[in-house]
Amino acid sequence: MSIQRILVVDDDQLSREFLVEAVTALGYKPVEAKNGAEALERAAASAPDLVLADLRMPGMDGVELIKRIRETVPGVPSVMITAQGTVETAVQAMRAGASDVLLKPCTAEALEVVIERVERTARLIRENEYLRQEMSASASGMVAKSAAMLETLRTAARYARSKGTVLITGESGTGKERLARYIHESSPRKDGPFIRVNCASMPEQLLLLELFGHDRASGSQRGREGRVELADGGTLLLDEIGEIPASVQARLLRLVEDEEFERLGGSTTQRVDVRILATTSRDLASEMRAGRFREELYYRLNVLPVRVAPLRDRREDVMPLAQHFATAFAKSTGLETPTFTPEAAEALQAWSWPGNVRELENTLQRAVVALRHTRIDVADLALVASGGTPASTASASSPTEALGPQLANRKLEEIERVSILATLQATRGNKTEAARRLGVTARTLSNKMKLWRSTGLVA
Repeated sequence: MSIQRILVVDDDQLSREFLVEAVTALGYKPVEAKNGAEALERAAASAPDLVLADLRMPGMDGVELIKRIRETVPGVPSVMITAQGTVETAVQAMRAGASDVLLKPCTAEALEVVIERVERTARLIRENEYLRQEMSASASGMVAKSAAMLETLRTAARYARSKGTVLITGESGTGKERLARYIHESSPRKDGPFIRVNCASMPEQLLLLELFGHDRASGSQRGREGRVELADGGTLLLDEIGEIPASVQARLLRLVEDEEFERLGGSTTQRVDVRILATTSRDLASEMRAGRFREELYYRLNVLPVRVAPLRDRREDVMPLAQHFATAFAKSTGLETPTFTPEAAEALQAWSWPGNVRELENTLQRAVVALRHTRIDVADLALVASGGTPASTASASSPTEALGPQLANRKLEEIERVSILATLQATRGNKTEAARRLGVTARTLSNKMKLWRSTGLVA
């Protein structure tokens, strides 16, 4: 949160004038009111970022004022000012919703400390809200056994030491976001925020708002910081950057080049200290040549390139990943960690994994949740397979044989429907997240659901 406008409420003129002068000297914009009724009017008109209110005032006291202001401007922090430095007073103020208490007579230095503390706390709350939104049931961590993936991790570890921009490329579902987290956690910025923006899941205007925030001039009652500001001092991941429109590319170029930007509707240039990572499933060089991606932005992003190979090209990673996911999902649901029958392991190795690591993860999640025994067999995988063509194996006379008789008897459409419905259930009906995990667009997912509803295949 960035505090700019502060509402100062005190019935004592000398105290109010001192606070207004101190707020101005600290670089904030004061809005003053001499009583509760006037403060409510000013709050509705100016939407302050912080309220400084005297506790004892005739008519409406500070406790009632804070309660009513929070109804007008939800979430606005407040500081109660009082001459009564008792525990009971502090408790009363906190119960009313005050973020802090300032004792009279106060100094400009004490006021500055309190405002900075409120600003820091509000920022942490905002970051925690964002991180809660980003949490999912997915297991975390990098698992690798193949030479290709081990070399990728070594490259990523070297890149982590610098602040250079990293462009991570690879097919959808290969684990590009996990690699970005690995780079952040291996970097000197590991204790700073890691903020992800899914560039493919939002329309242009919403993406601009999420990235850069907005001032009141953009039409919102209160200004709001974007994810660029949240990432200050840490890492900003631009996930699927190849999907962003030209207007967003222009703004990002300035951020990448100069580490500065302006909020939407604002005119104040802000500087940030962010390390930028970007991922894409597209061939950005081809997009650039076709005129769909800015040349300057491409070269600014492609400073430290790293490619994540598809799972079919690193089959040594299949079983370590499968066991990792099975262990993680069993632990999260309080189940015993399952093992794999030889037939199941063979089937996993034979599958071509068109959805890459994400498909493998989803397959294991559904298998573990539905498992009635302690061993995962071919039938368990067949019930949750998400499409694709199994690779031939020496022990199987045909691709479908490697996955067992149940899969051979299932139509591809039915497998697809089971996969989509299970993924929707795993994401609690979040179509955007389900589409991301399945490697399809949200529109494709919606169209399929409409078709199945019209034919009675789903409720």
